[in-house]
Formats: sequence, C-alpha cells, structure tokens
Amino acid sequence: MTRFCLSIALCALLFASTASHAVDTTQMPTPELQRRYLGLTHELRCMQCQNEAIADSPVSLAADLRRQVGEMLLAGKSDDDVRDYMVARYGDFILFRPRVSSKTIWLWATPGVLLLIGAAVAVRVSKQRAALVDQDNEPVEEDVRS
Repeated sequence: MTRFCLSIALCALLFASTASHAVDTTQMPTPELQRRYLGLTHELRCMQCQNEAIADSPVSLAADLRRQVGEMLLAGKSDDDVRDYMVARYGDFILFRPRVSSKTIWLWATPGVLLLIGAAVAVRVSKQRAALVDQDNEPVEEDVRS
C-alpha cells in the first residue's frame, strides 16, 4: 500500500512539474519586423496569466494579442502605436514597465522612498547605539576563573 501511494505521489509530482509554454510560430517578413514583434510580445503582460509575457503564455487571449501585435506591425504601426493601443484597451497593467505618468508615479517613486527611509532608520539606530556606548561608564566585569 505504501509503495502504491508513493508511486501515485511521484506521478502527480512529475505531471505537476511539467510546464506548458506557448509555441509562437509567427514569422514576420523581415528580420527587423521579427525583432520588433519579439520585443513587443515580451514586454506586454498576459491579462489572464498576469505574470507572463504574451510571448510565453499558452492561453487563447495571449494568442489573440500576439496576432493583434503582428497585424499592427504588418500594417506599418510603430512600437509606440502598438503600446498605446494596448494601454488604451487594457490599461497600464499590460506593460511590464509602465510609463511614468501621474497615475503610475507611485510605482517609480516607492522604491526610492523606501530606500531613503531605510537609510534614515539605519543612521538613527547606529547613532543611538553609539550614544549608548559613550554613556556606559560601568567597568567591565572580569571573568573569574576557579
């Protein structure tokens, strides 16, 4: 019975660890368009998977977005036009690196503010500890060995 449970658990682990990734076979007519297509599909977030680029996502929404990007590039749209269209349709969340605007400034400012707060706390703690050492006038107890 134990071997059976162990083999079932091993099979479940084996199947759970295999990841399915999208295989994007889209080929653009020129190497320049292909490079732009790959760049855009890797910087746009899948709205269903949310932490995968549309280039890597196996869901049908990502396939539709990849197709849309390809069609827009073939129609002569610039990379910024494609990004603007996707942001207008899905919001800033679709971009892995959102643009700096009044709505997203907190995304860009928060790491710097947290770093400054951390540095201020570290300086204050080290100054307080140094002051404690200066105030400590008690003699150091010597080890008494028997």
